Amino acid sequence: MTAPNSPVSQVSENEDQAQLTLLSHDIRSAISDVIGGLRLVDLDALDPTTRLQLERVRTSSEVLARLTEEALSRTAESTGATEAISSNLQLLRLLQNIRLRWAGRAQEKNIPFEITVQSSVPNLVALDRMAMERILSNLLSNAIKYTDSGKVGLKVKMCNPDELCFIVTDEGPGFSDQALEKLFQYNGRPDSSKKPGTGLGLHIAKEIADQLGGALRVENRKNGGSCITLSLPYEAWHDETATHTGAALPDLTDIKVLLAEDNETNQLILAQMLDAMGAEYEIARDGVEALNWLERETFDLALIDIDMPRLSGIDVMNTLRSGNTPHKDMPILAITAFVLRSNREAIYRAGANRILAKPIMSIEAFGQSITTLLFPDDQPAQIQSDDQSTVEMDTTRLHRLLTIAGPAGAQELLMRLASDLGNVQQKMAQALQKMDQAQLRAQTHVLISLAGAVGAEHLQNLAQVLNSAAHKLDQDAISELSAEADRGISRLLQIIDQEQNARAEVTE
Repeated sequence: MTAPNSPVSQVSENEDQAQLTLLSHDIRSAISDVIGGLRLVDLDALDPTTRLQLERVRTSSEVLARLTEEALSRTAESTGATEAISSNLQLLRLLQNIRLRWAGRAQEKNIPFEITVQSSVPNLVALDRMAMERILSNLLSNAIKYTDSGKVGLKVKMCNPDELCFIVTDEGPGFSDQALEKLFQYNGRPDSSKKPGTGLGLHIAKEIADQLGGALRVENRKNGGSCITLSLPYEAWHDETATHTGAALPDLTDIKVLLAEDNETNQLILAQMLDAMGAEYEIARDGVEALNWLERETFDLALIDIDMPRLSGIDVMNTLRSGNTPHKDMPILAITAFVLRSNREAIYRAGANRILAKPIMSIEAFGQSITTLLFPDDQPAQIQSDDQSTVEMDTTRLHRLLTIAGPAGAQELLMRLASDLGNVQQKMAQALQKMDQAQLRAQTHVLISLAGAVGAEHLQNLAQVLNSAAHKLDQDAISELSAEADRGISRLLQIIDQEQNARAEVTE
């Protein structure tokens, strides 16, 4: 018997991991081919019945892609179950996808299916899209399966002034006493059921509803059929930044954005700004993930970092602009810390519509860039950047970011900043010992972005000069500048630590 931690066991695990990586690649490629093929079908040329079924298949394939991606990620990372993550969700877009997916299934049984939305329901909510998709799909699947005559409906309304409710009704036989006894149990399907199934649907829906902070209520209707209500209290679906935007900011409540950015701190900052403008967005951690998202789903705008691992932003844009895809003409806002003329020309040649210079100093500058791109005027494309200052540390900028993040998000932002800065400091020290030119340039690139984002302009400028010295391999300048940069990082980490402590005292 092989010991769990023996070399043989480790080799076997590595081989399994390698095989899983290859299998994951092939699964993703096959699903992308399915989605891509369906997108090429001219639905307008089809009769209504065929068009409805193809819309159902196309919508289901996109859901399958998301579920597969989540399953493969969990398997590869061995992370086990994860909680639903709240983000901006456009309800009308979600409900349209639900209609496309389930109207065809209902038509197969010749039963009406309708979705109604109360006028007071907000379009933008802070909920995890995949979680909502899974809950509603499981409830509607059961409702359609058990209804042989009559109709199935989904109604979205405010049950109380602040409680958001999704109500699925059907005109089937309702729940038997045995079914009600086993309600929400794993494999809780009653033995007397004549319909095929495992009984997992309600169990899954209940589990996800609990994760969202909501409740699932089941009852039989007086005149036959069943009624299942998913109720979400105010704190489960509401986000201050999602519904209260400044007057100068664009309203992006109908816009879906792909954010391709490898740095976690920058991801968080940009995501919070998109939240404040009401956008729905997905995050890609590198260029390969960005292309995978674009193969699976439709976006209105892409924010693409130029310097990303596996596949650069330049390569992503070249691929998009050269292919015959729905995203070929999608607006692209390139984000980069390097804004020399040669860099700009290469970025525009690759297909960027506009360039936004890192660090992004304010949400207003970010919003203005998006406004000009999505609602174009006659102004020529230009780099948006705030004026630089000689002030060593502008804490006002940091405090503005923390205000945008909100109380809970501010602590997370500070933790990520500290982690990223500590990581840069460590890797720069290692690179200096080996005089590793590539690593020094990579870490100073990250430092330029981080320091500028929080107002540490002296450190940002220092990192730019150090990056140039690393490019020229000027060892004397590298040694001197690295020592000063190390002190600057330590000082910035002290400021962040003070902010964390001050906020911790307020919450106690």
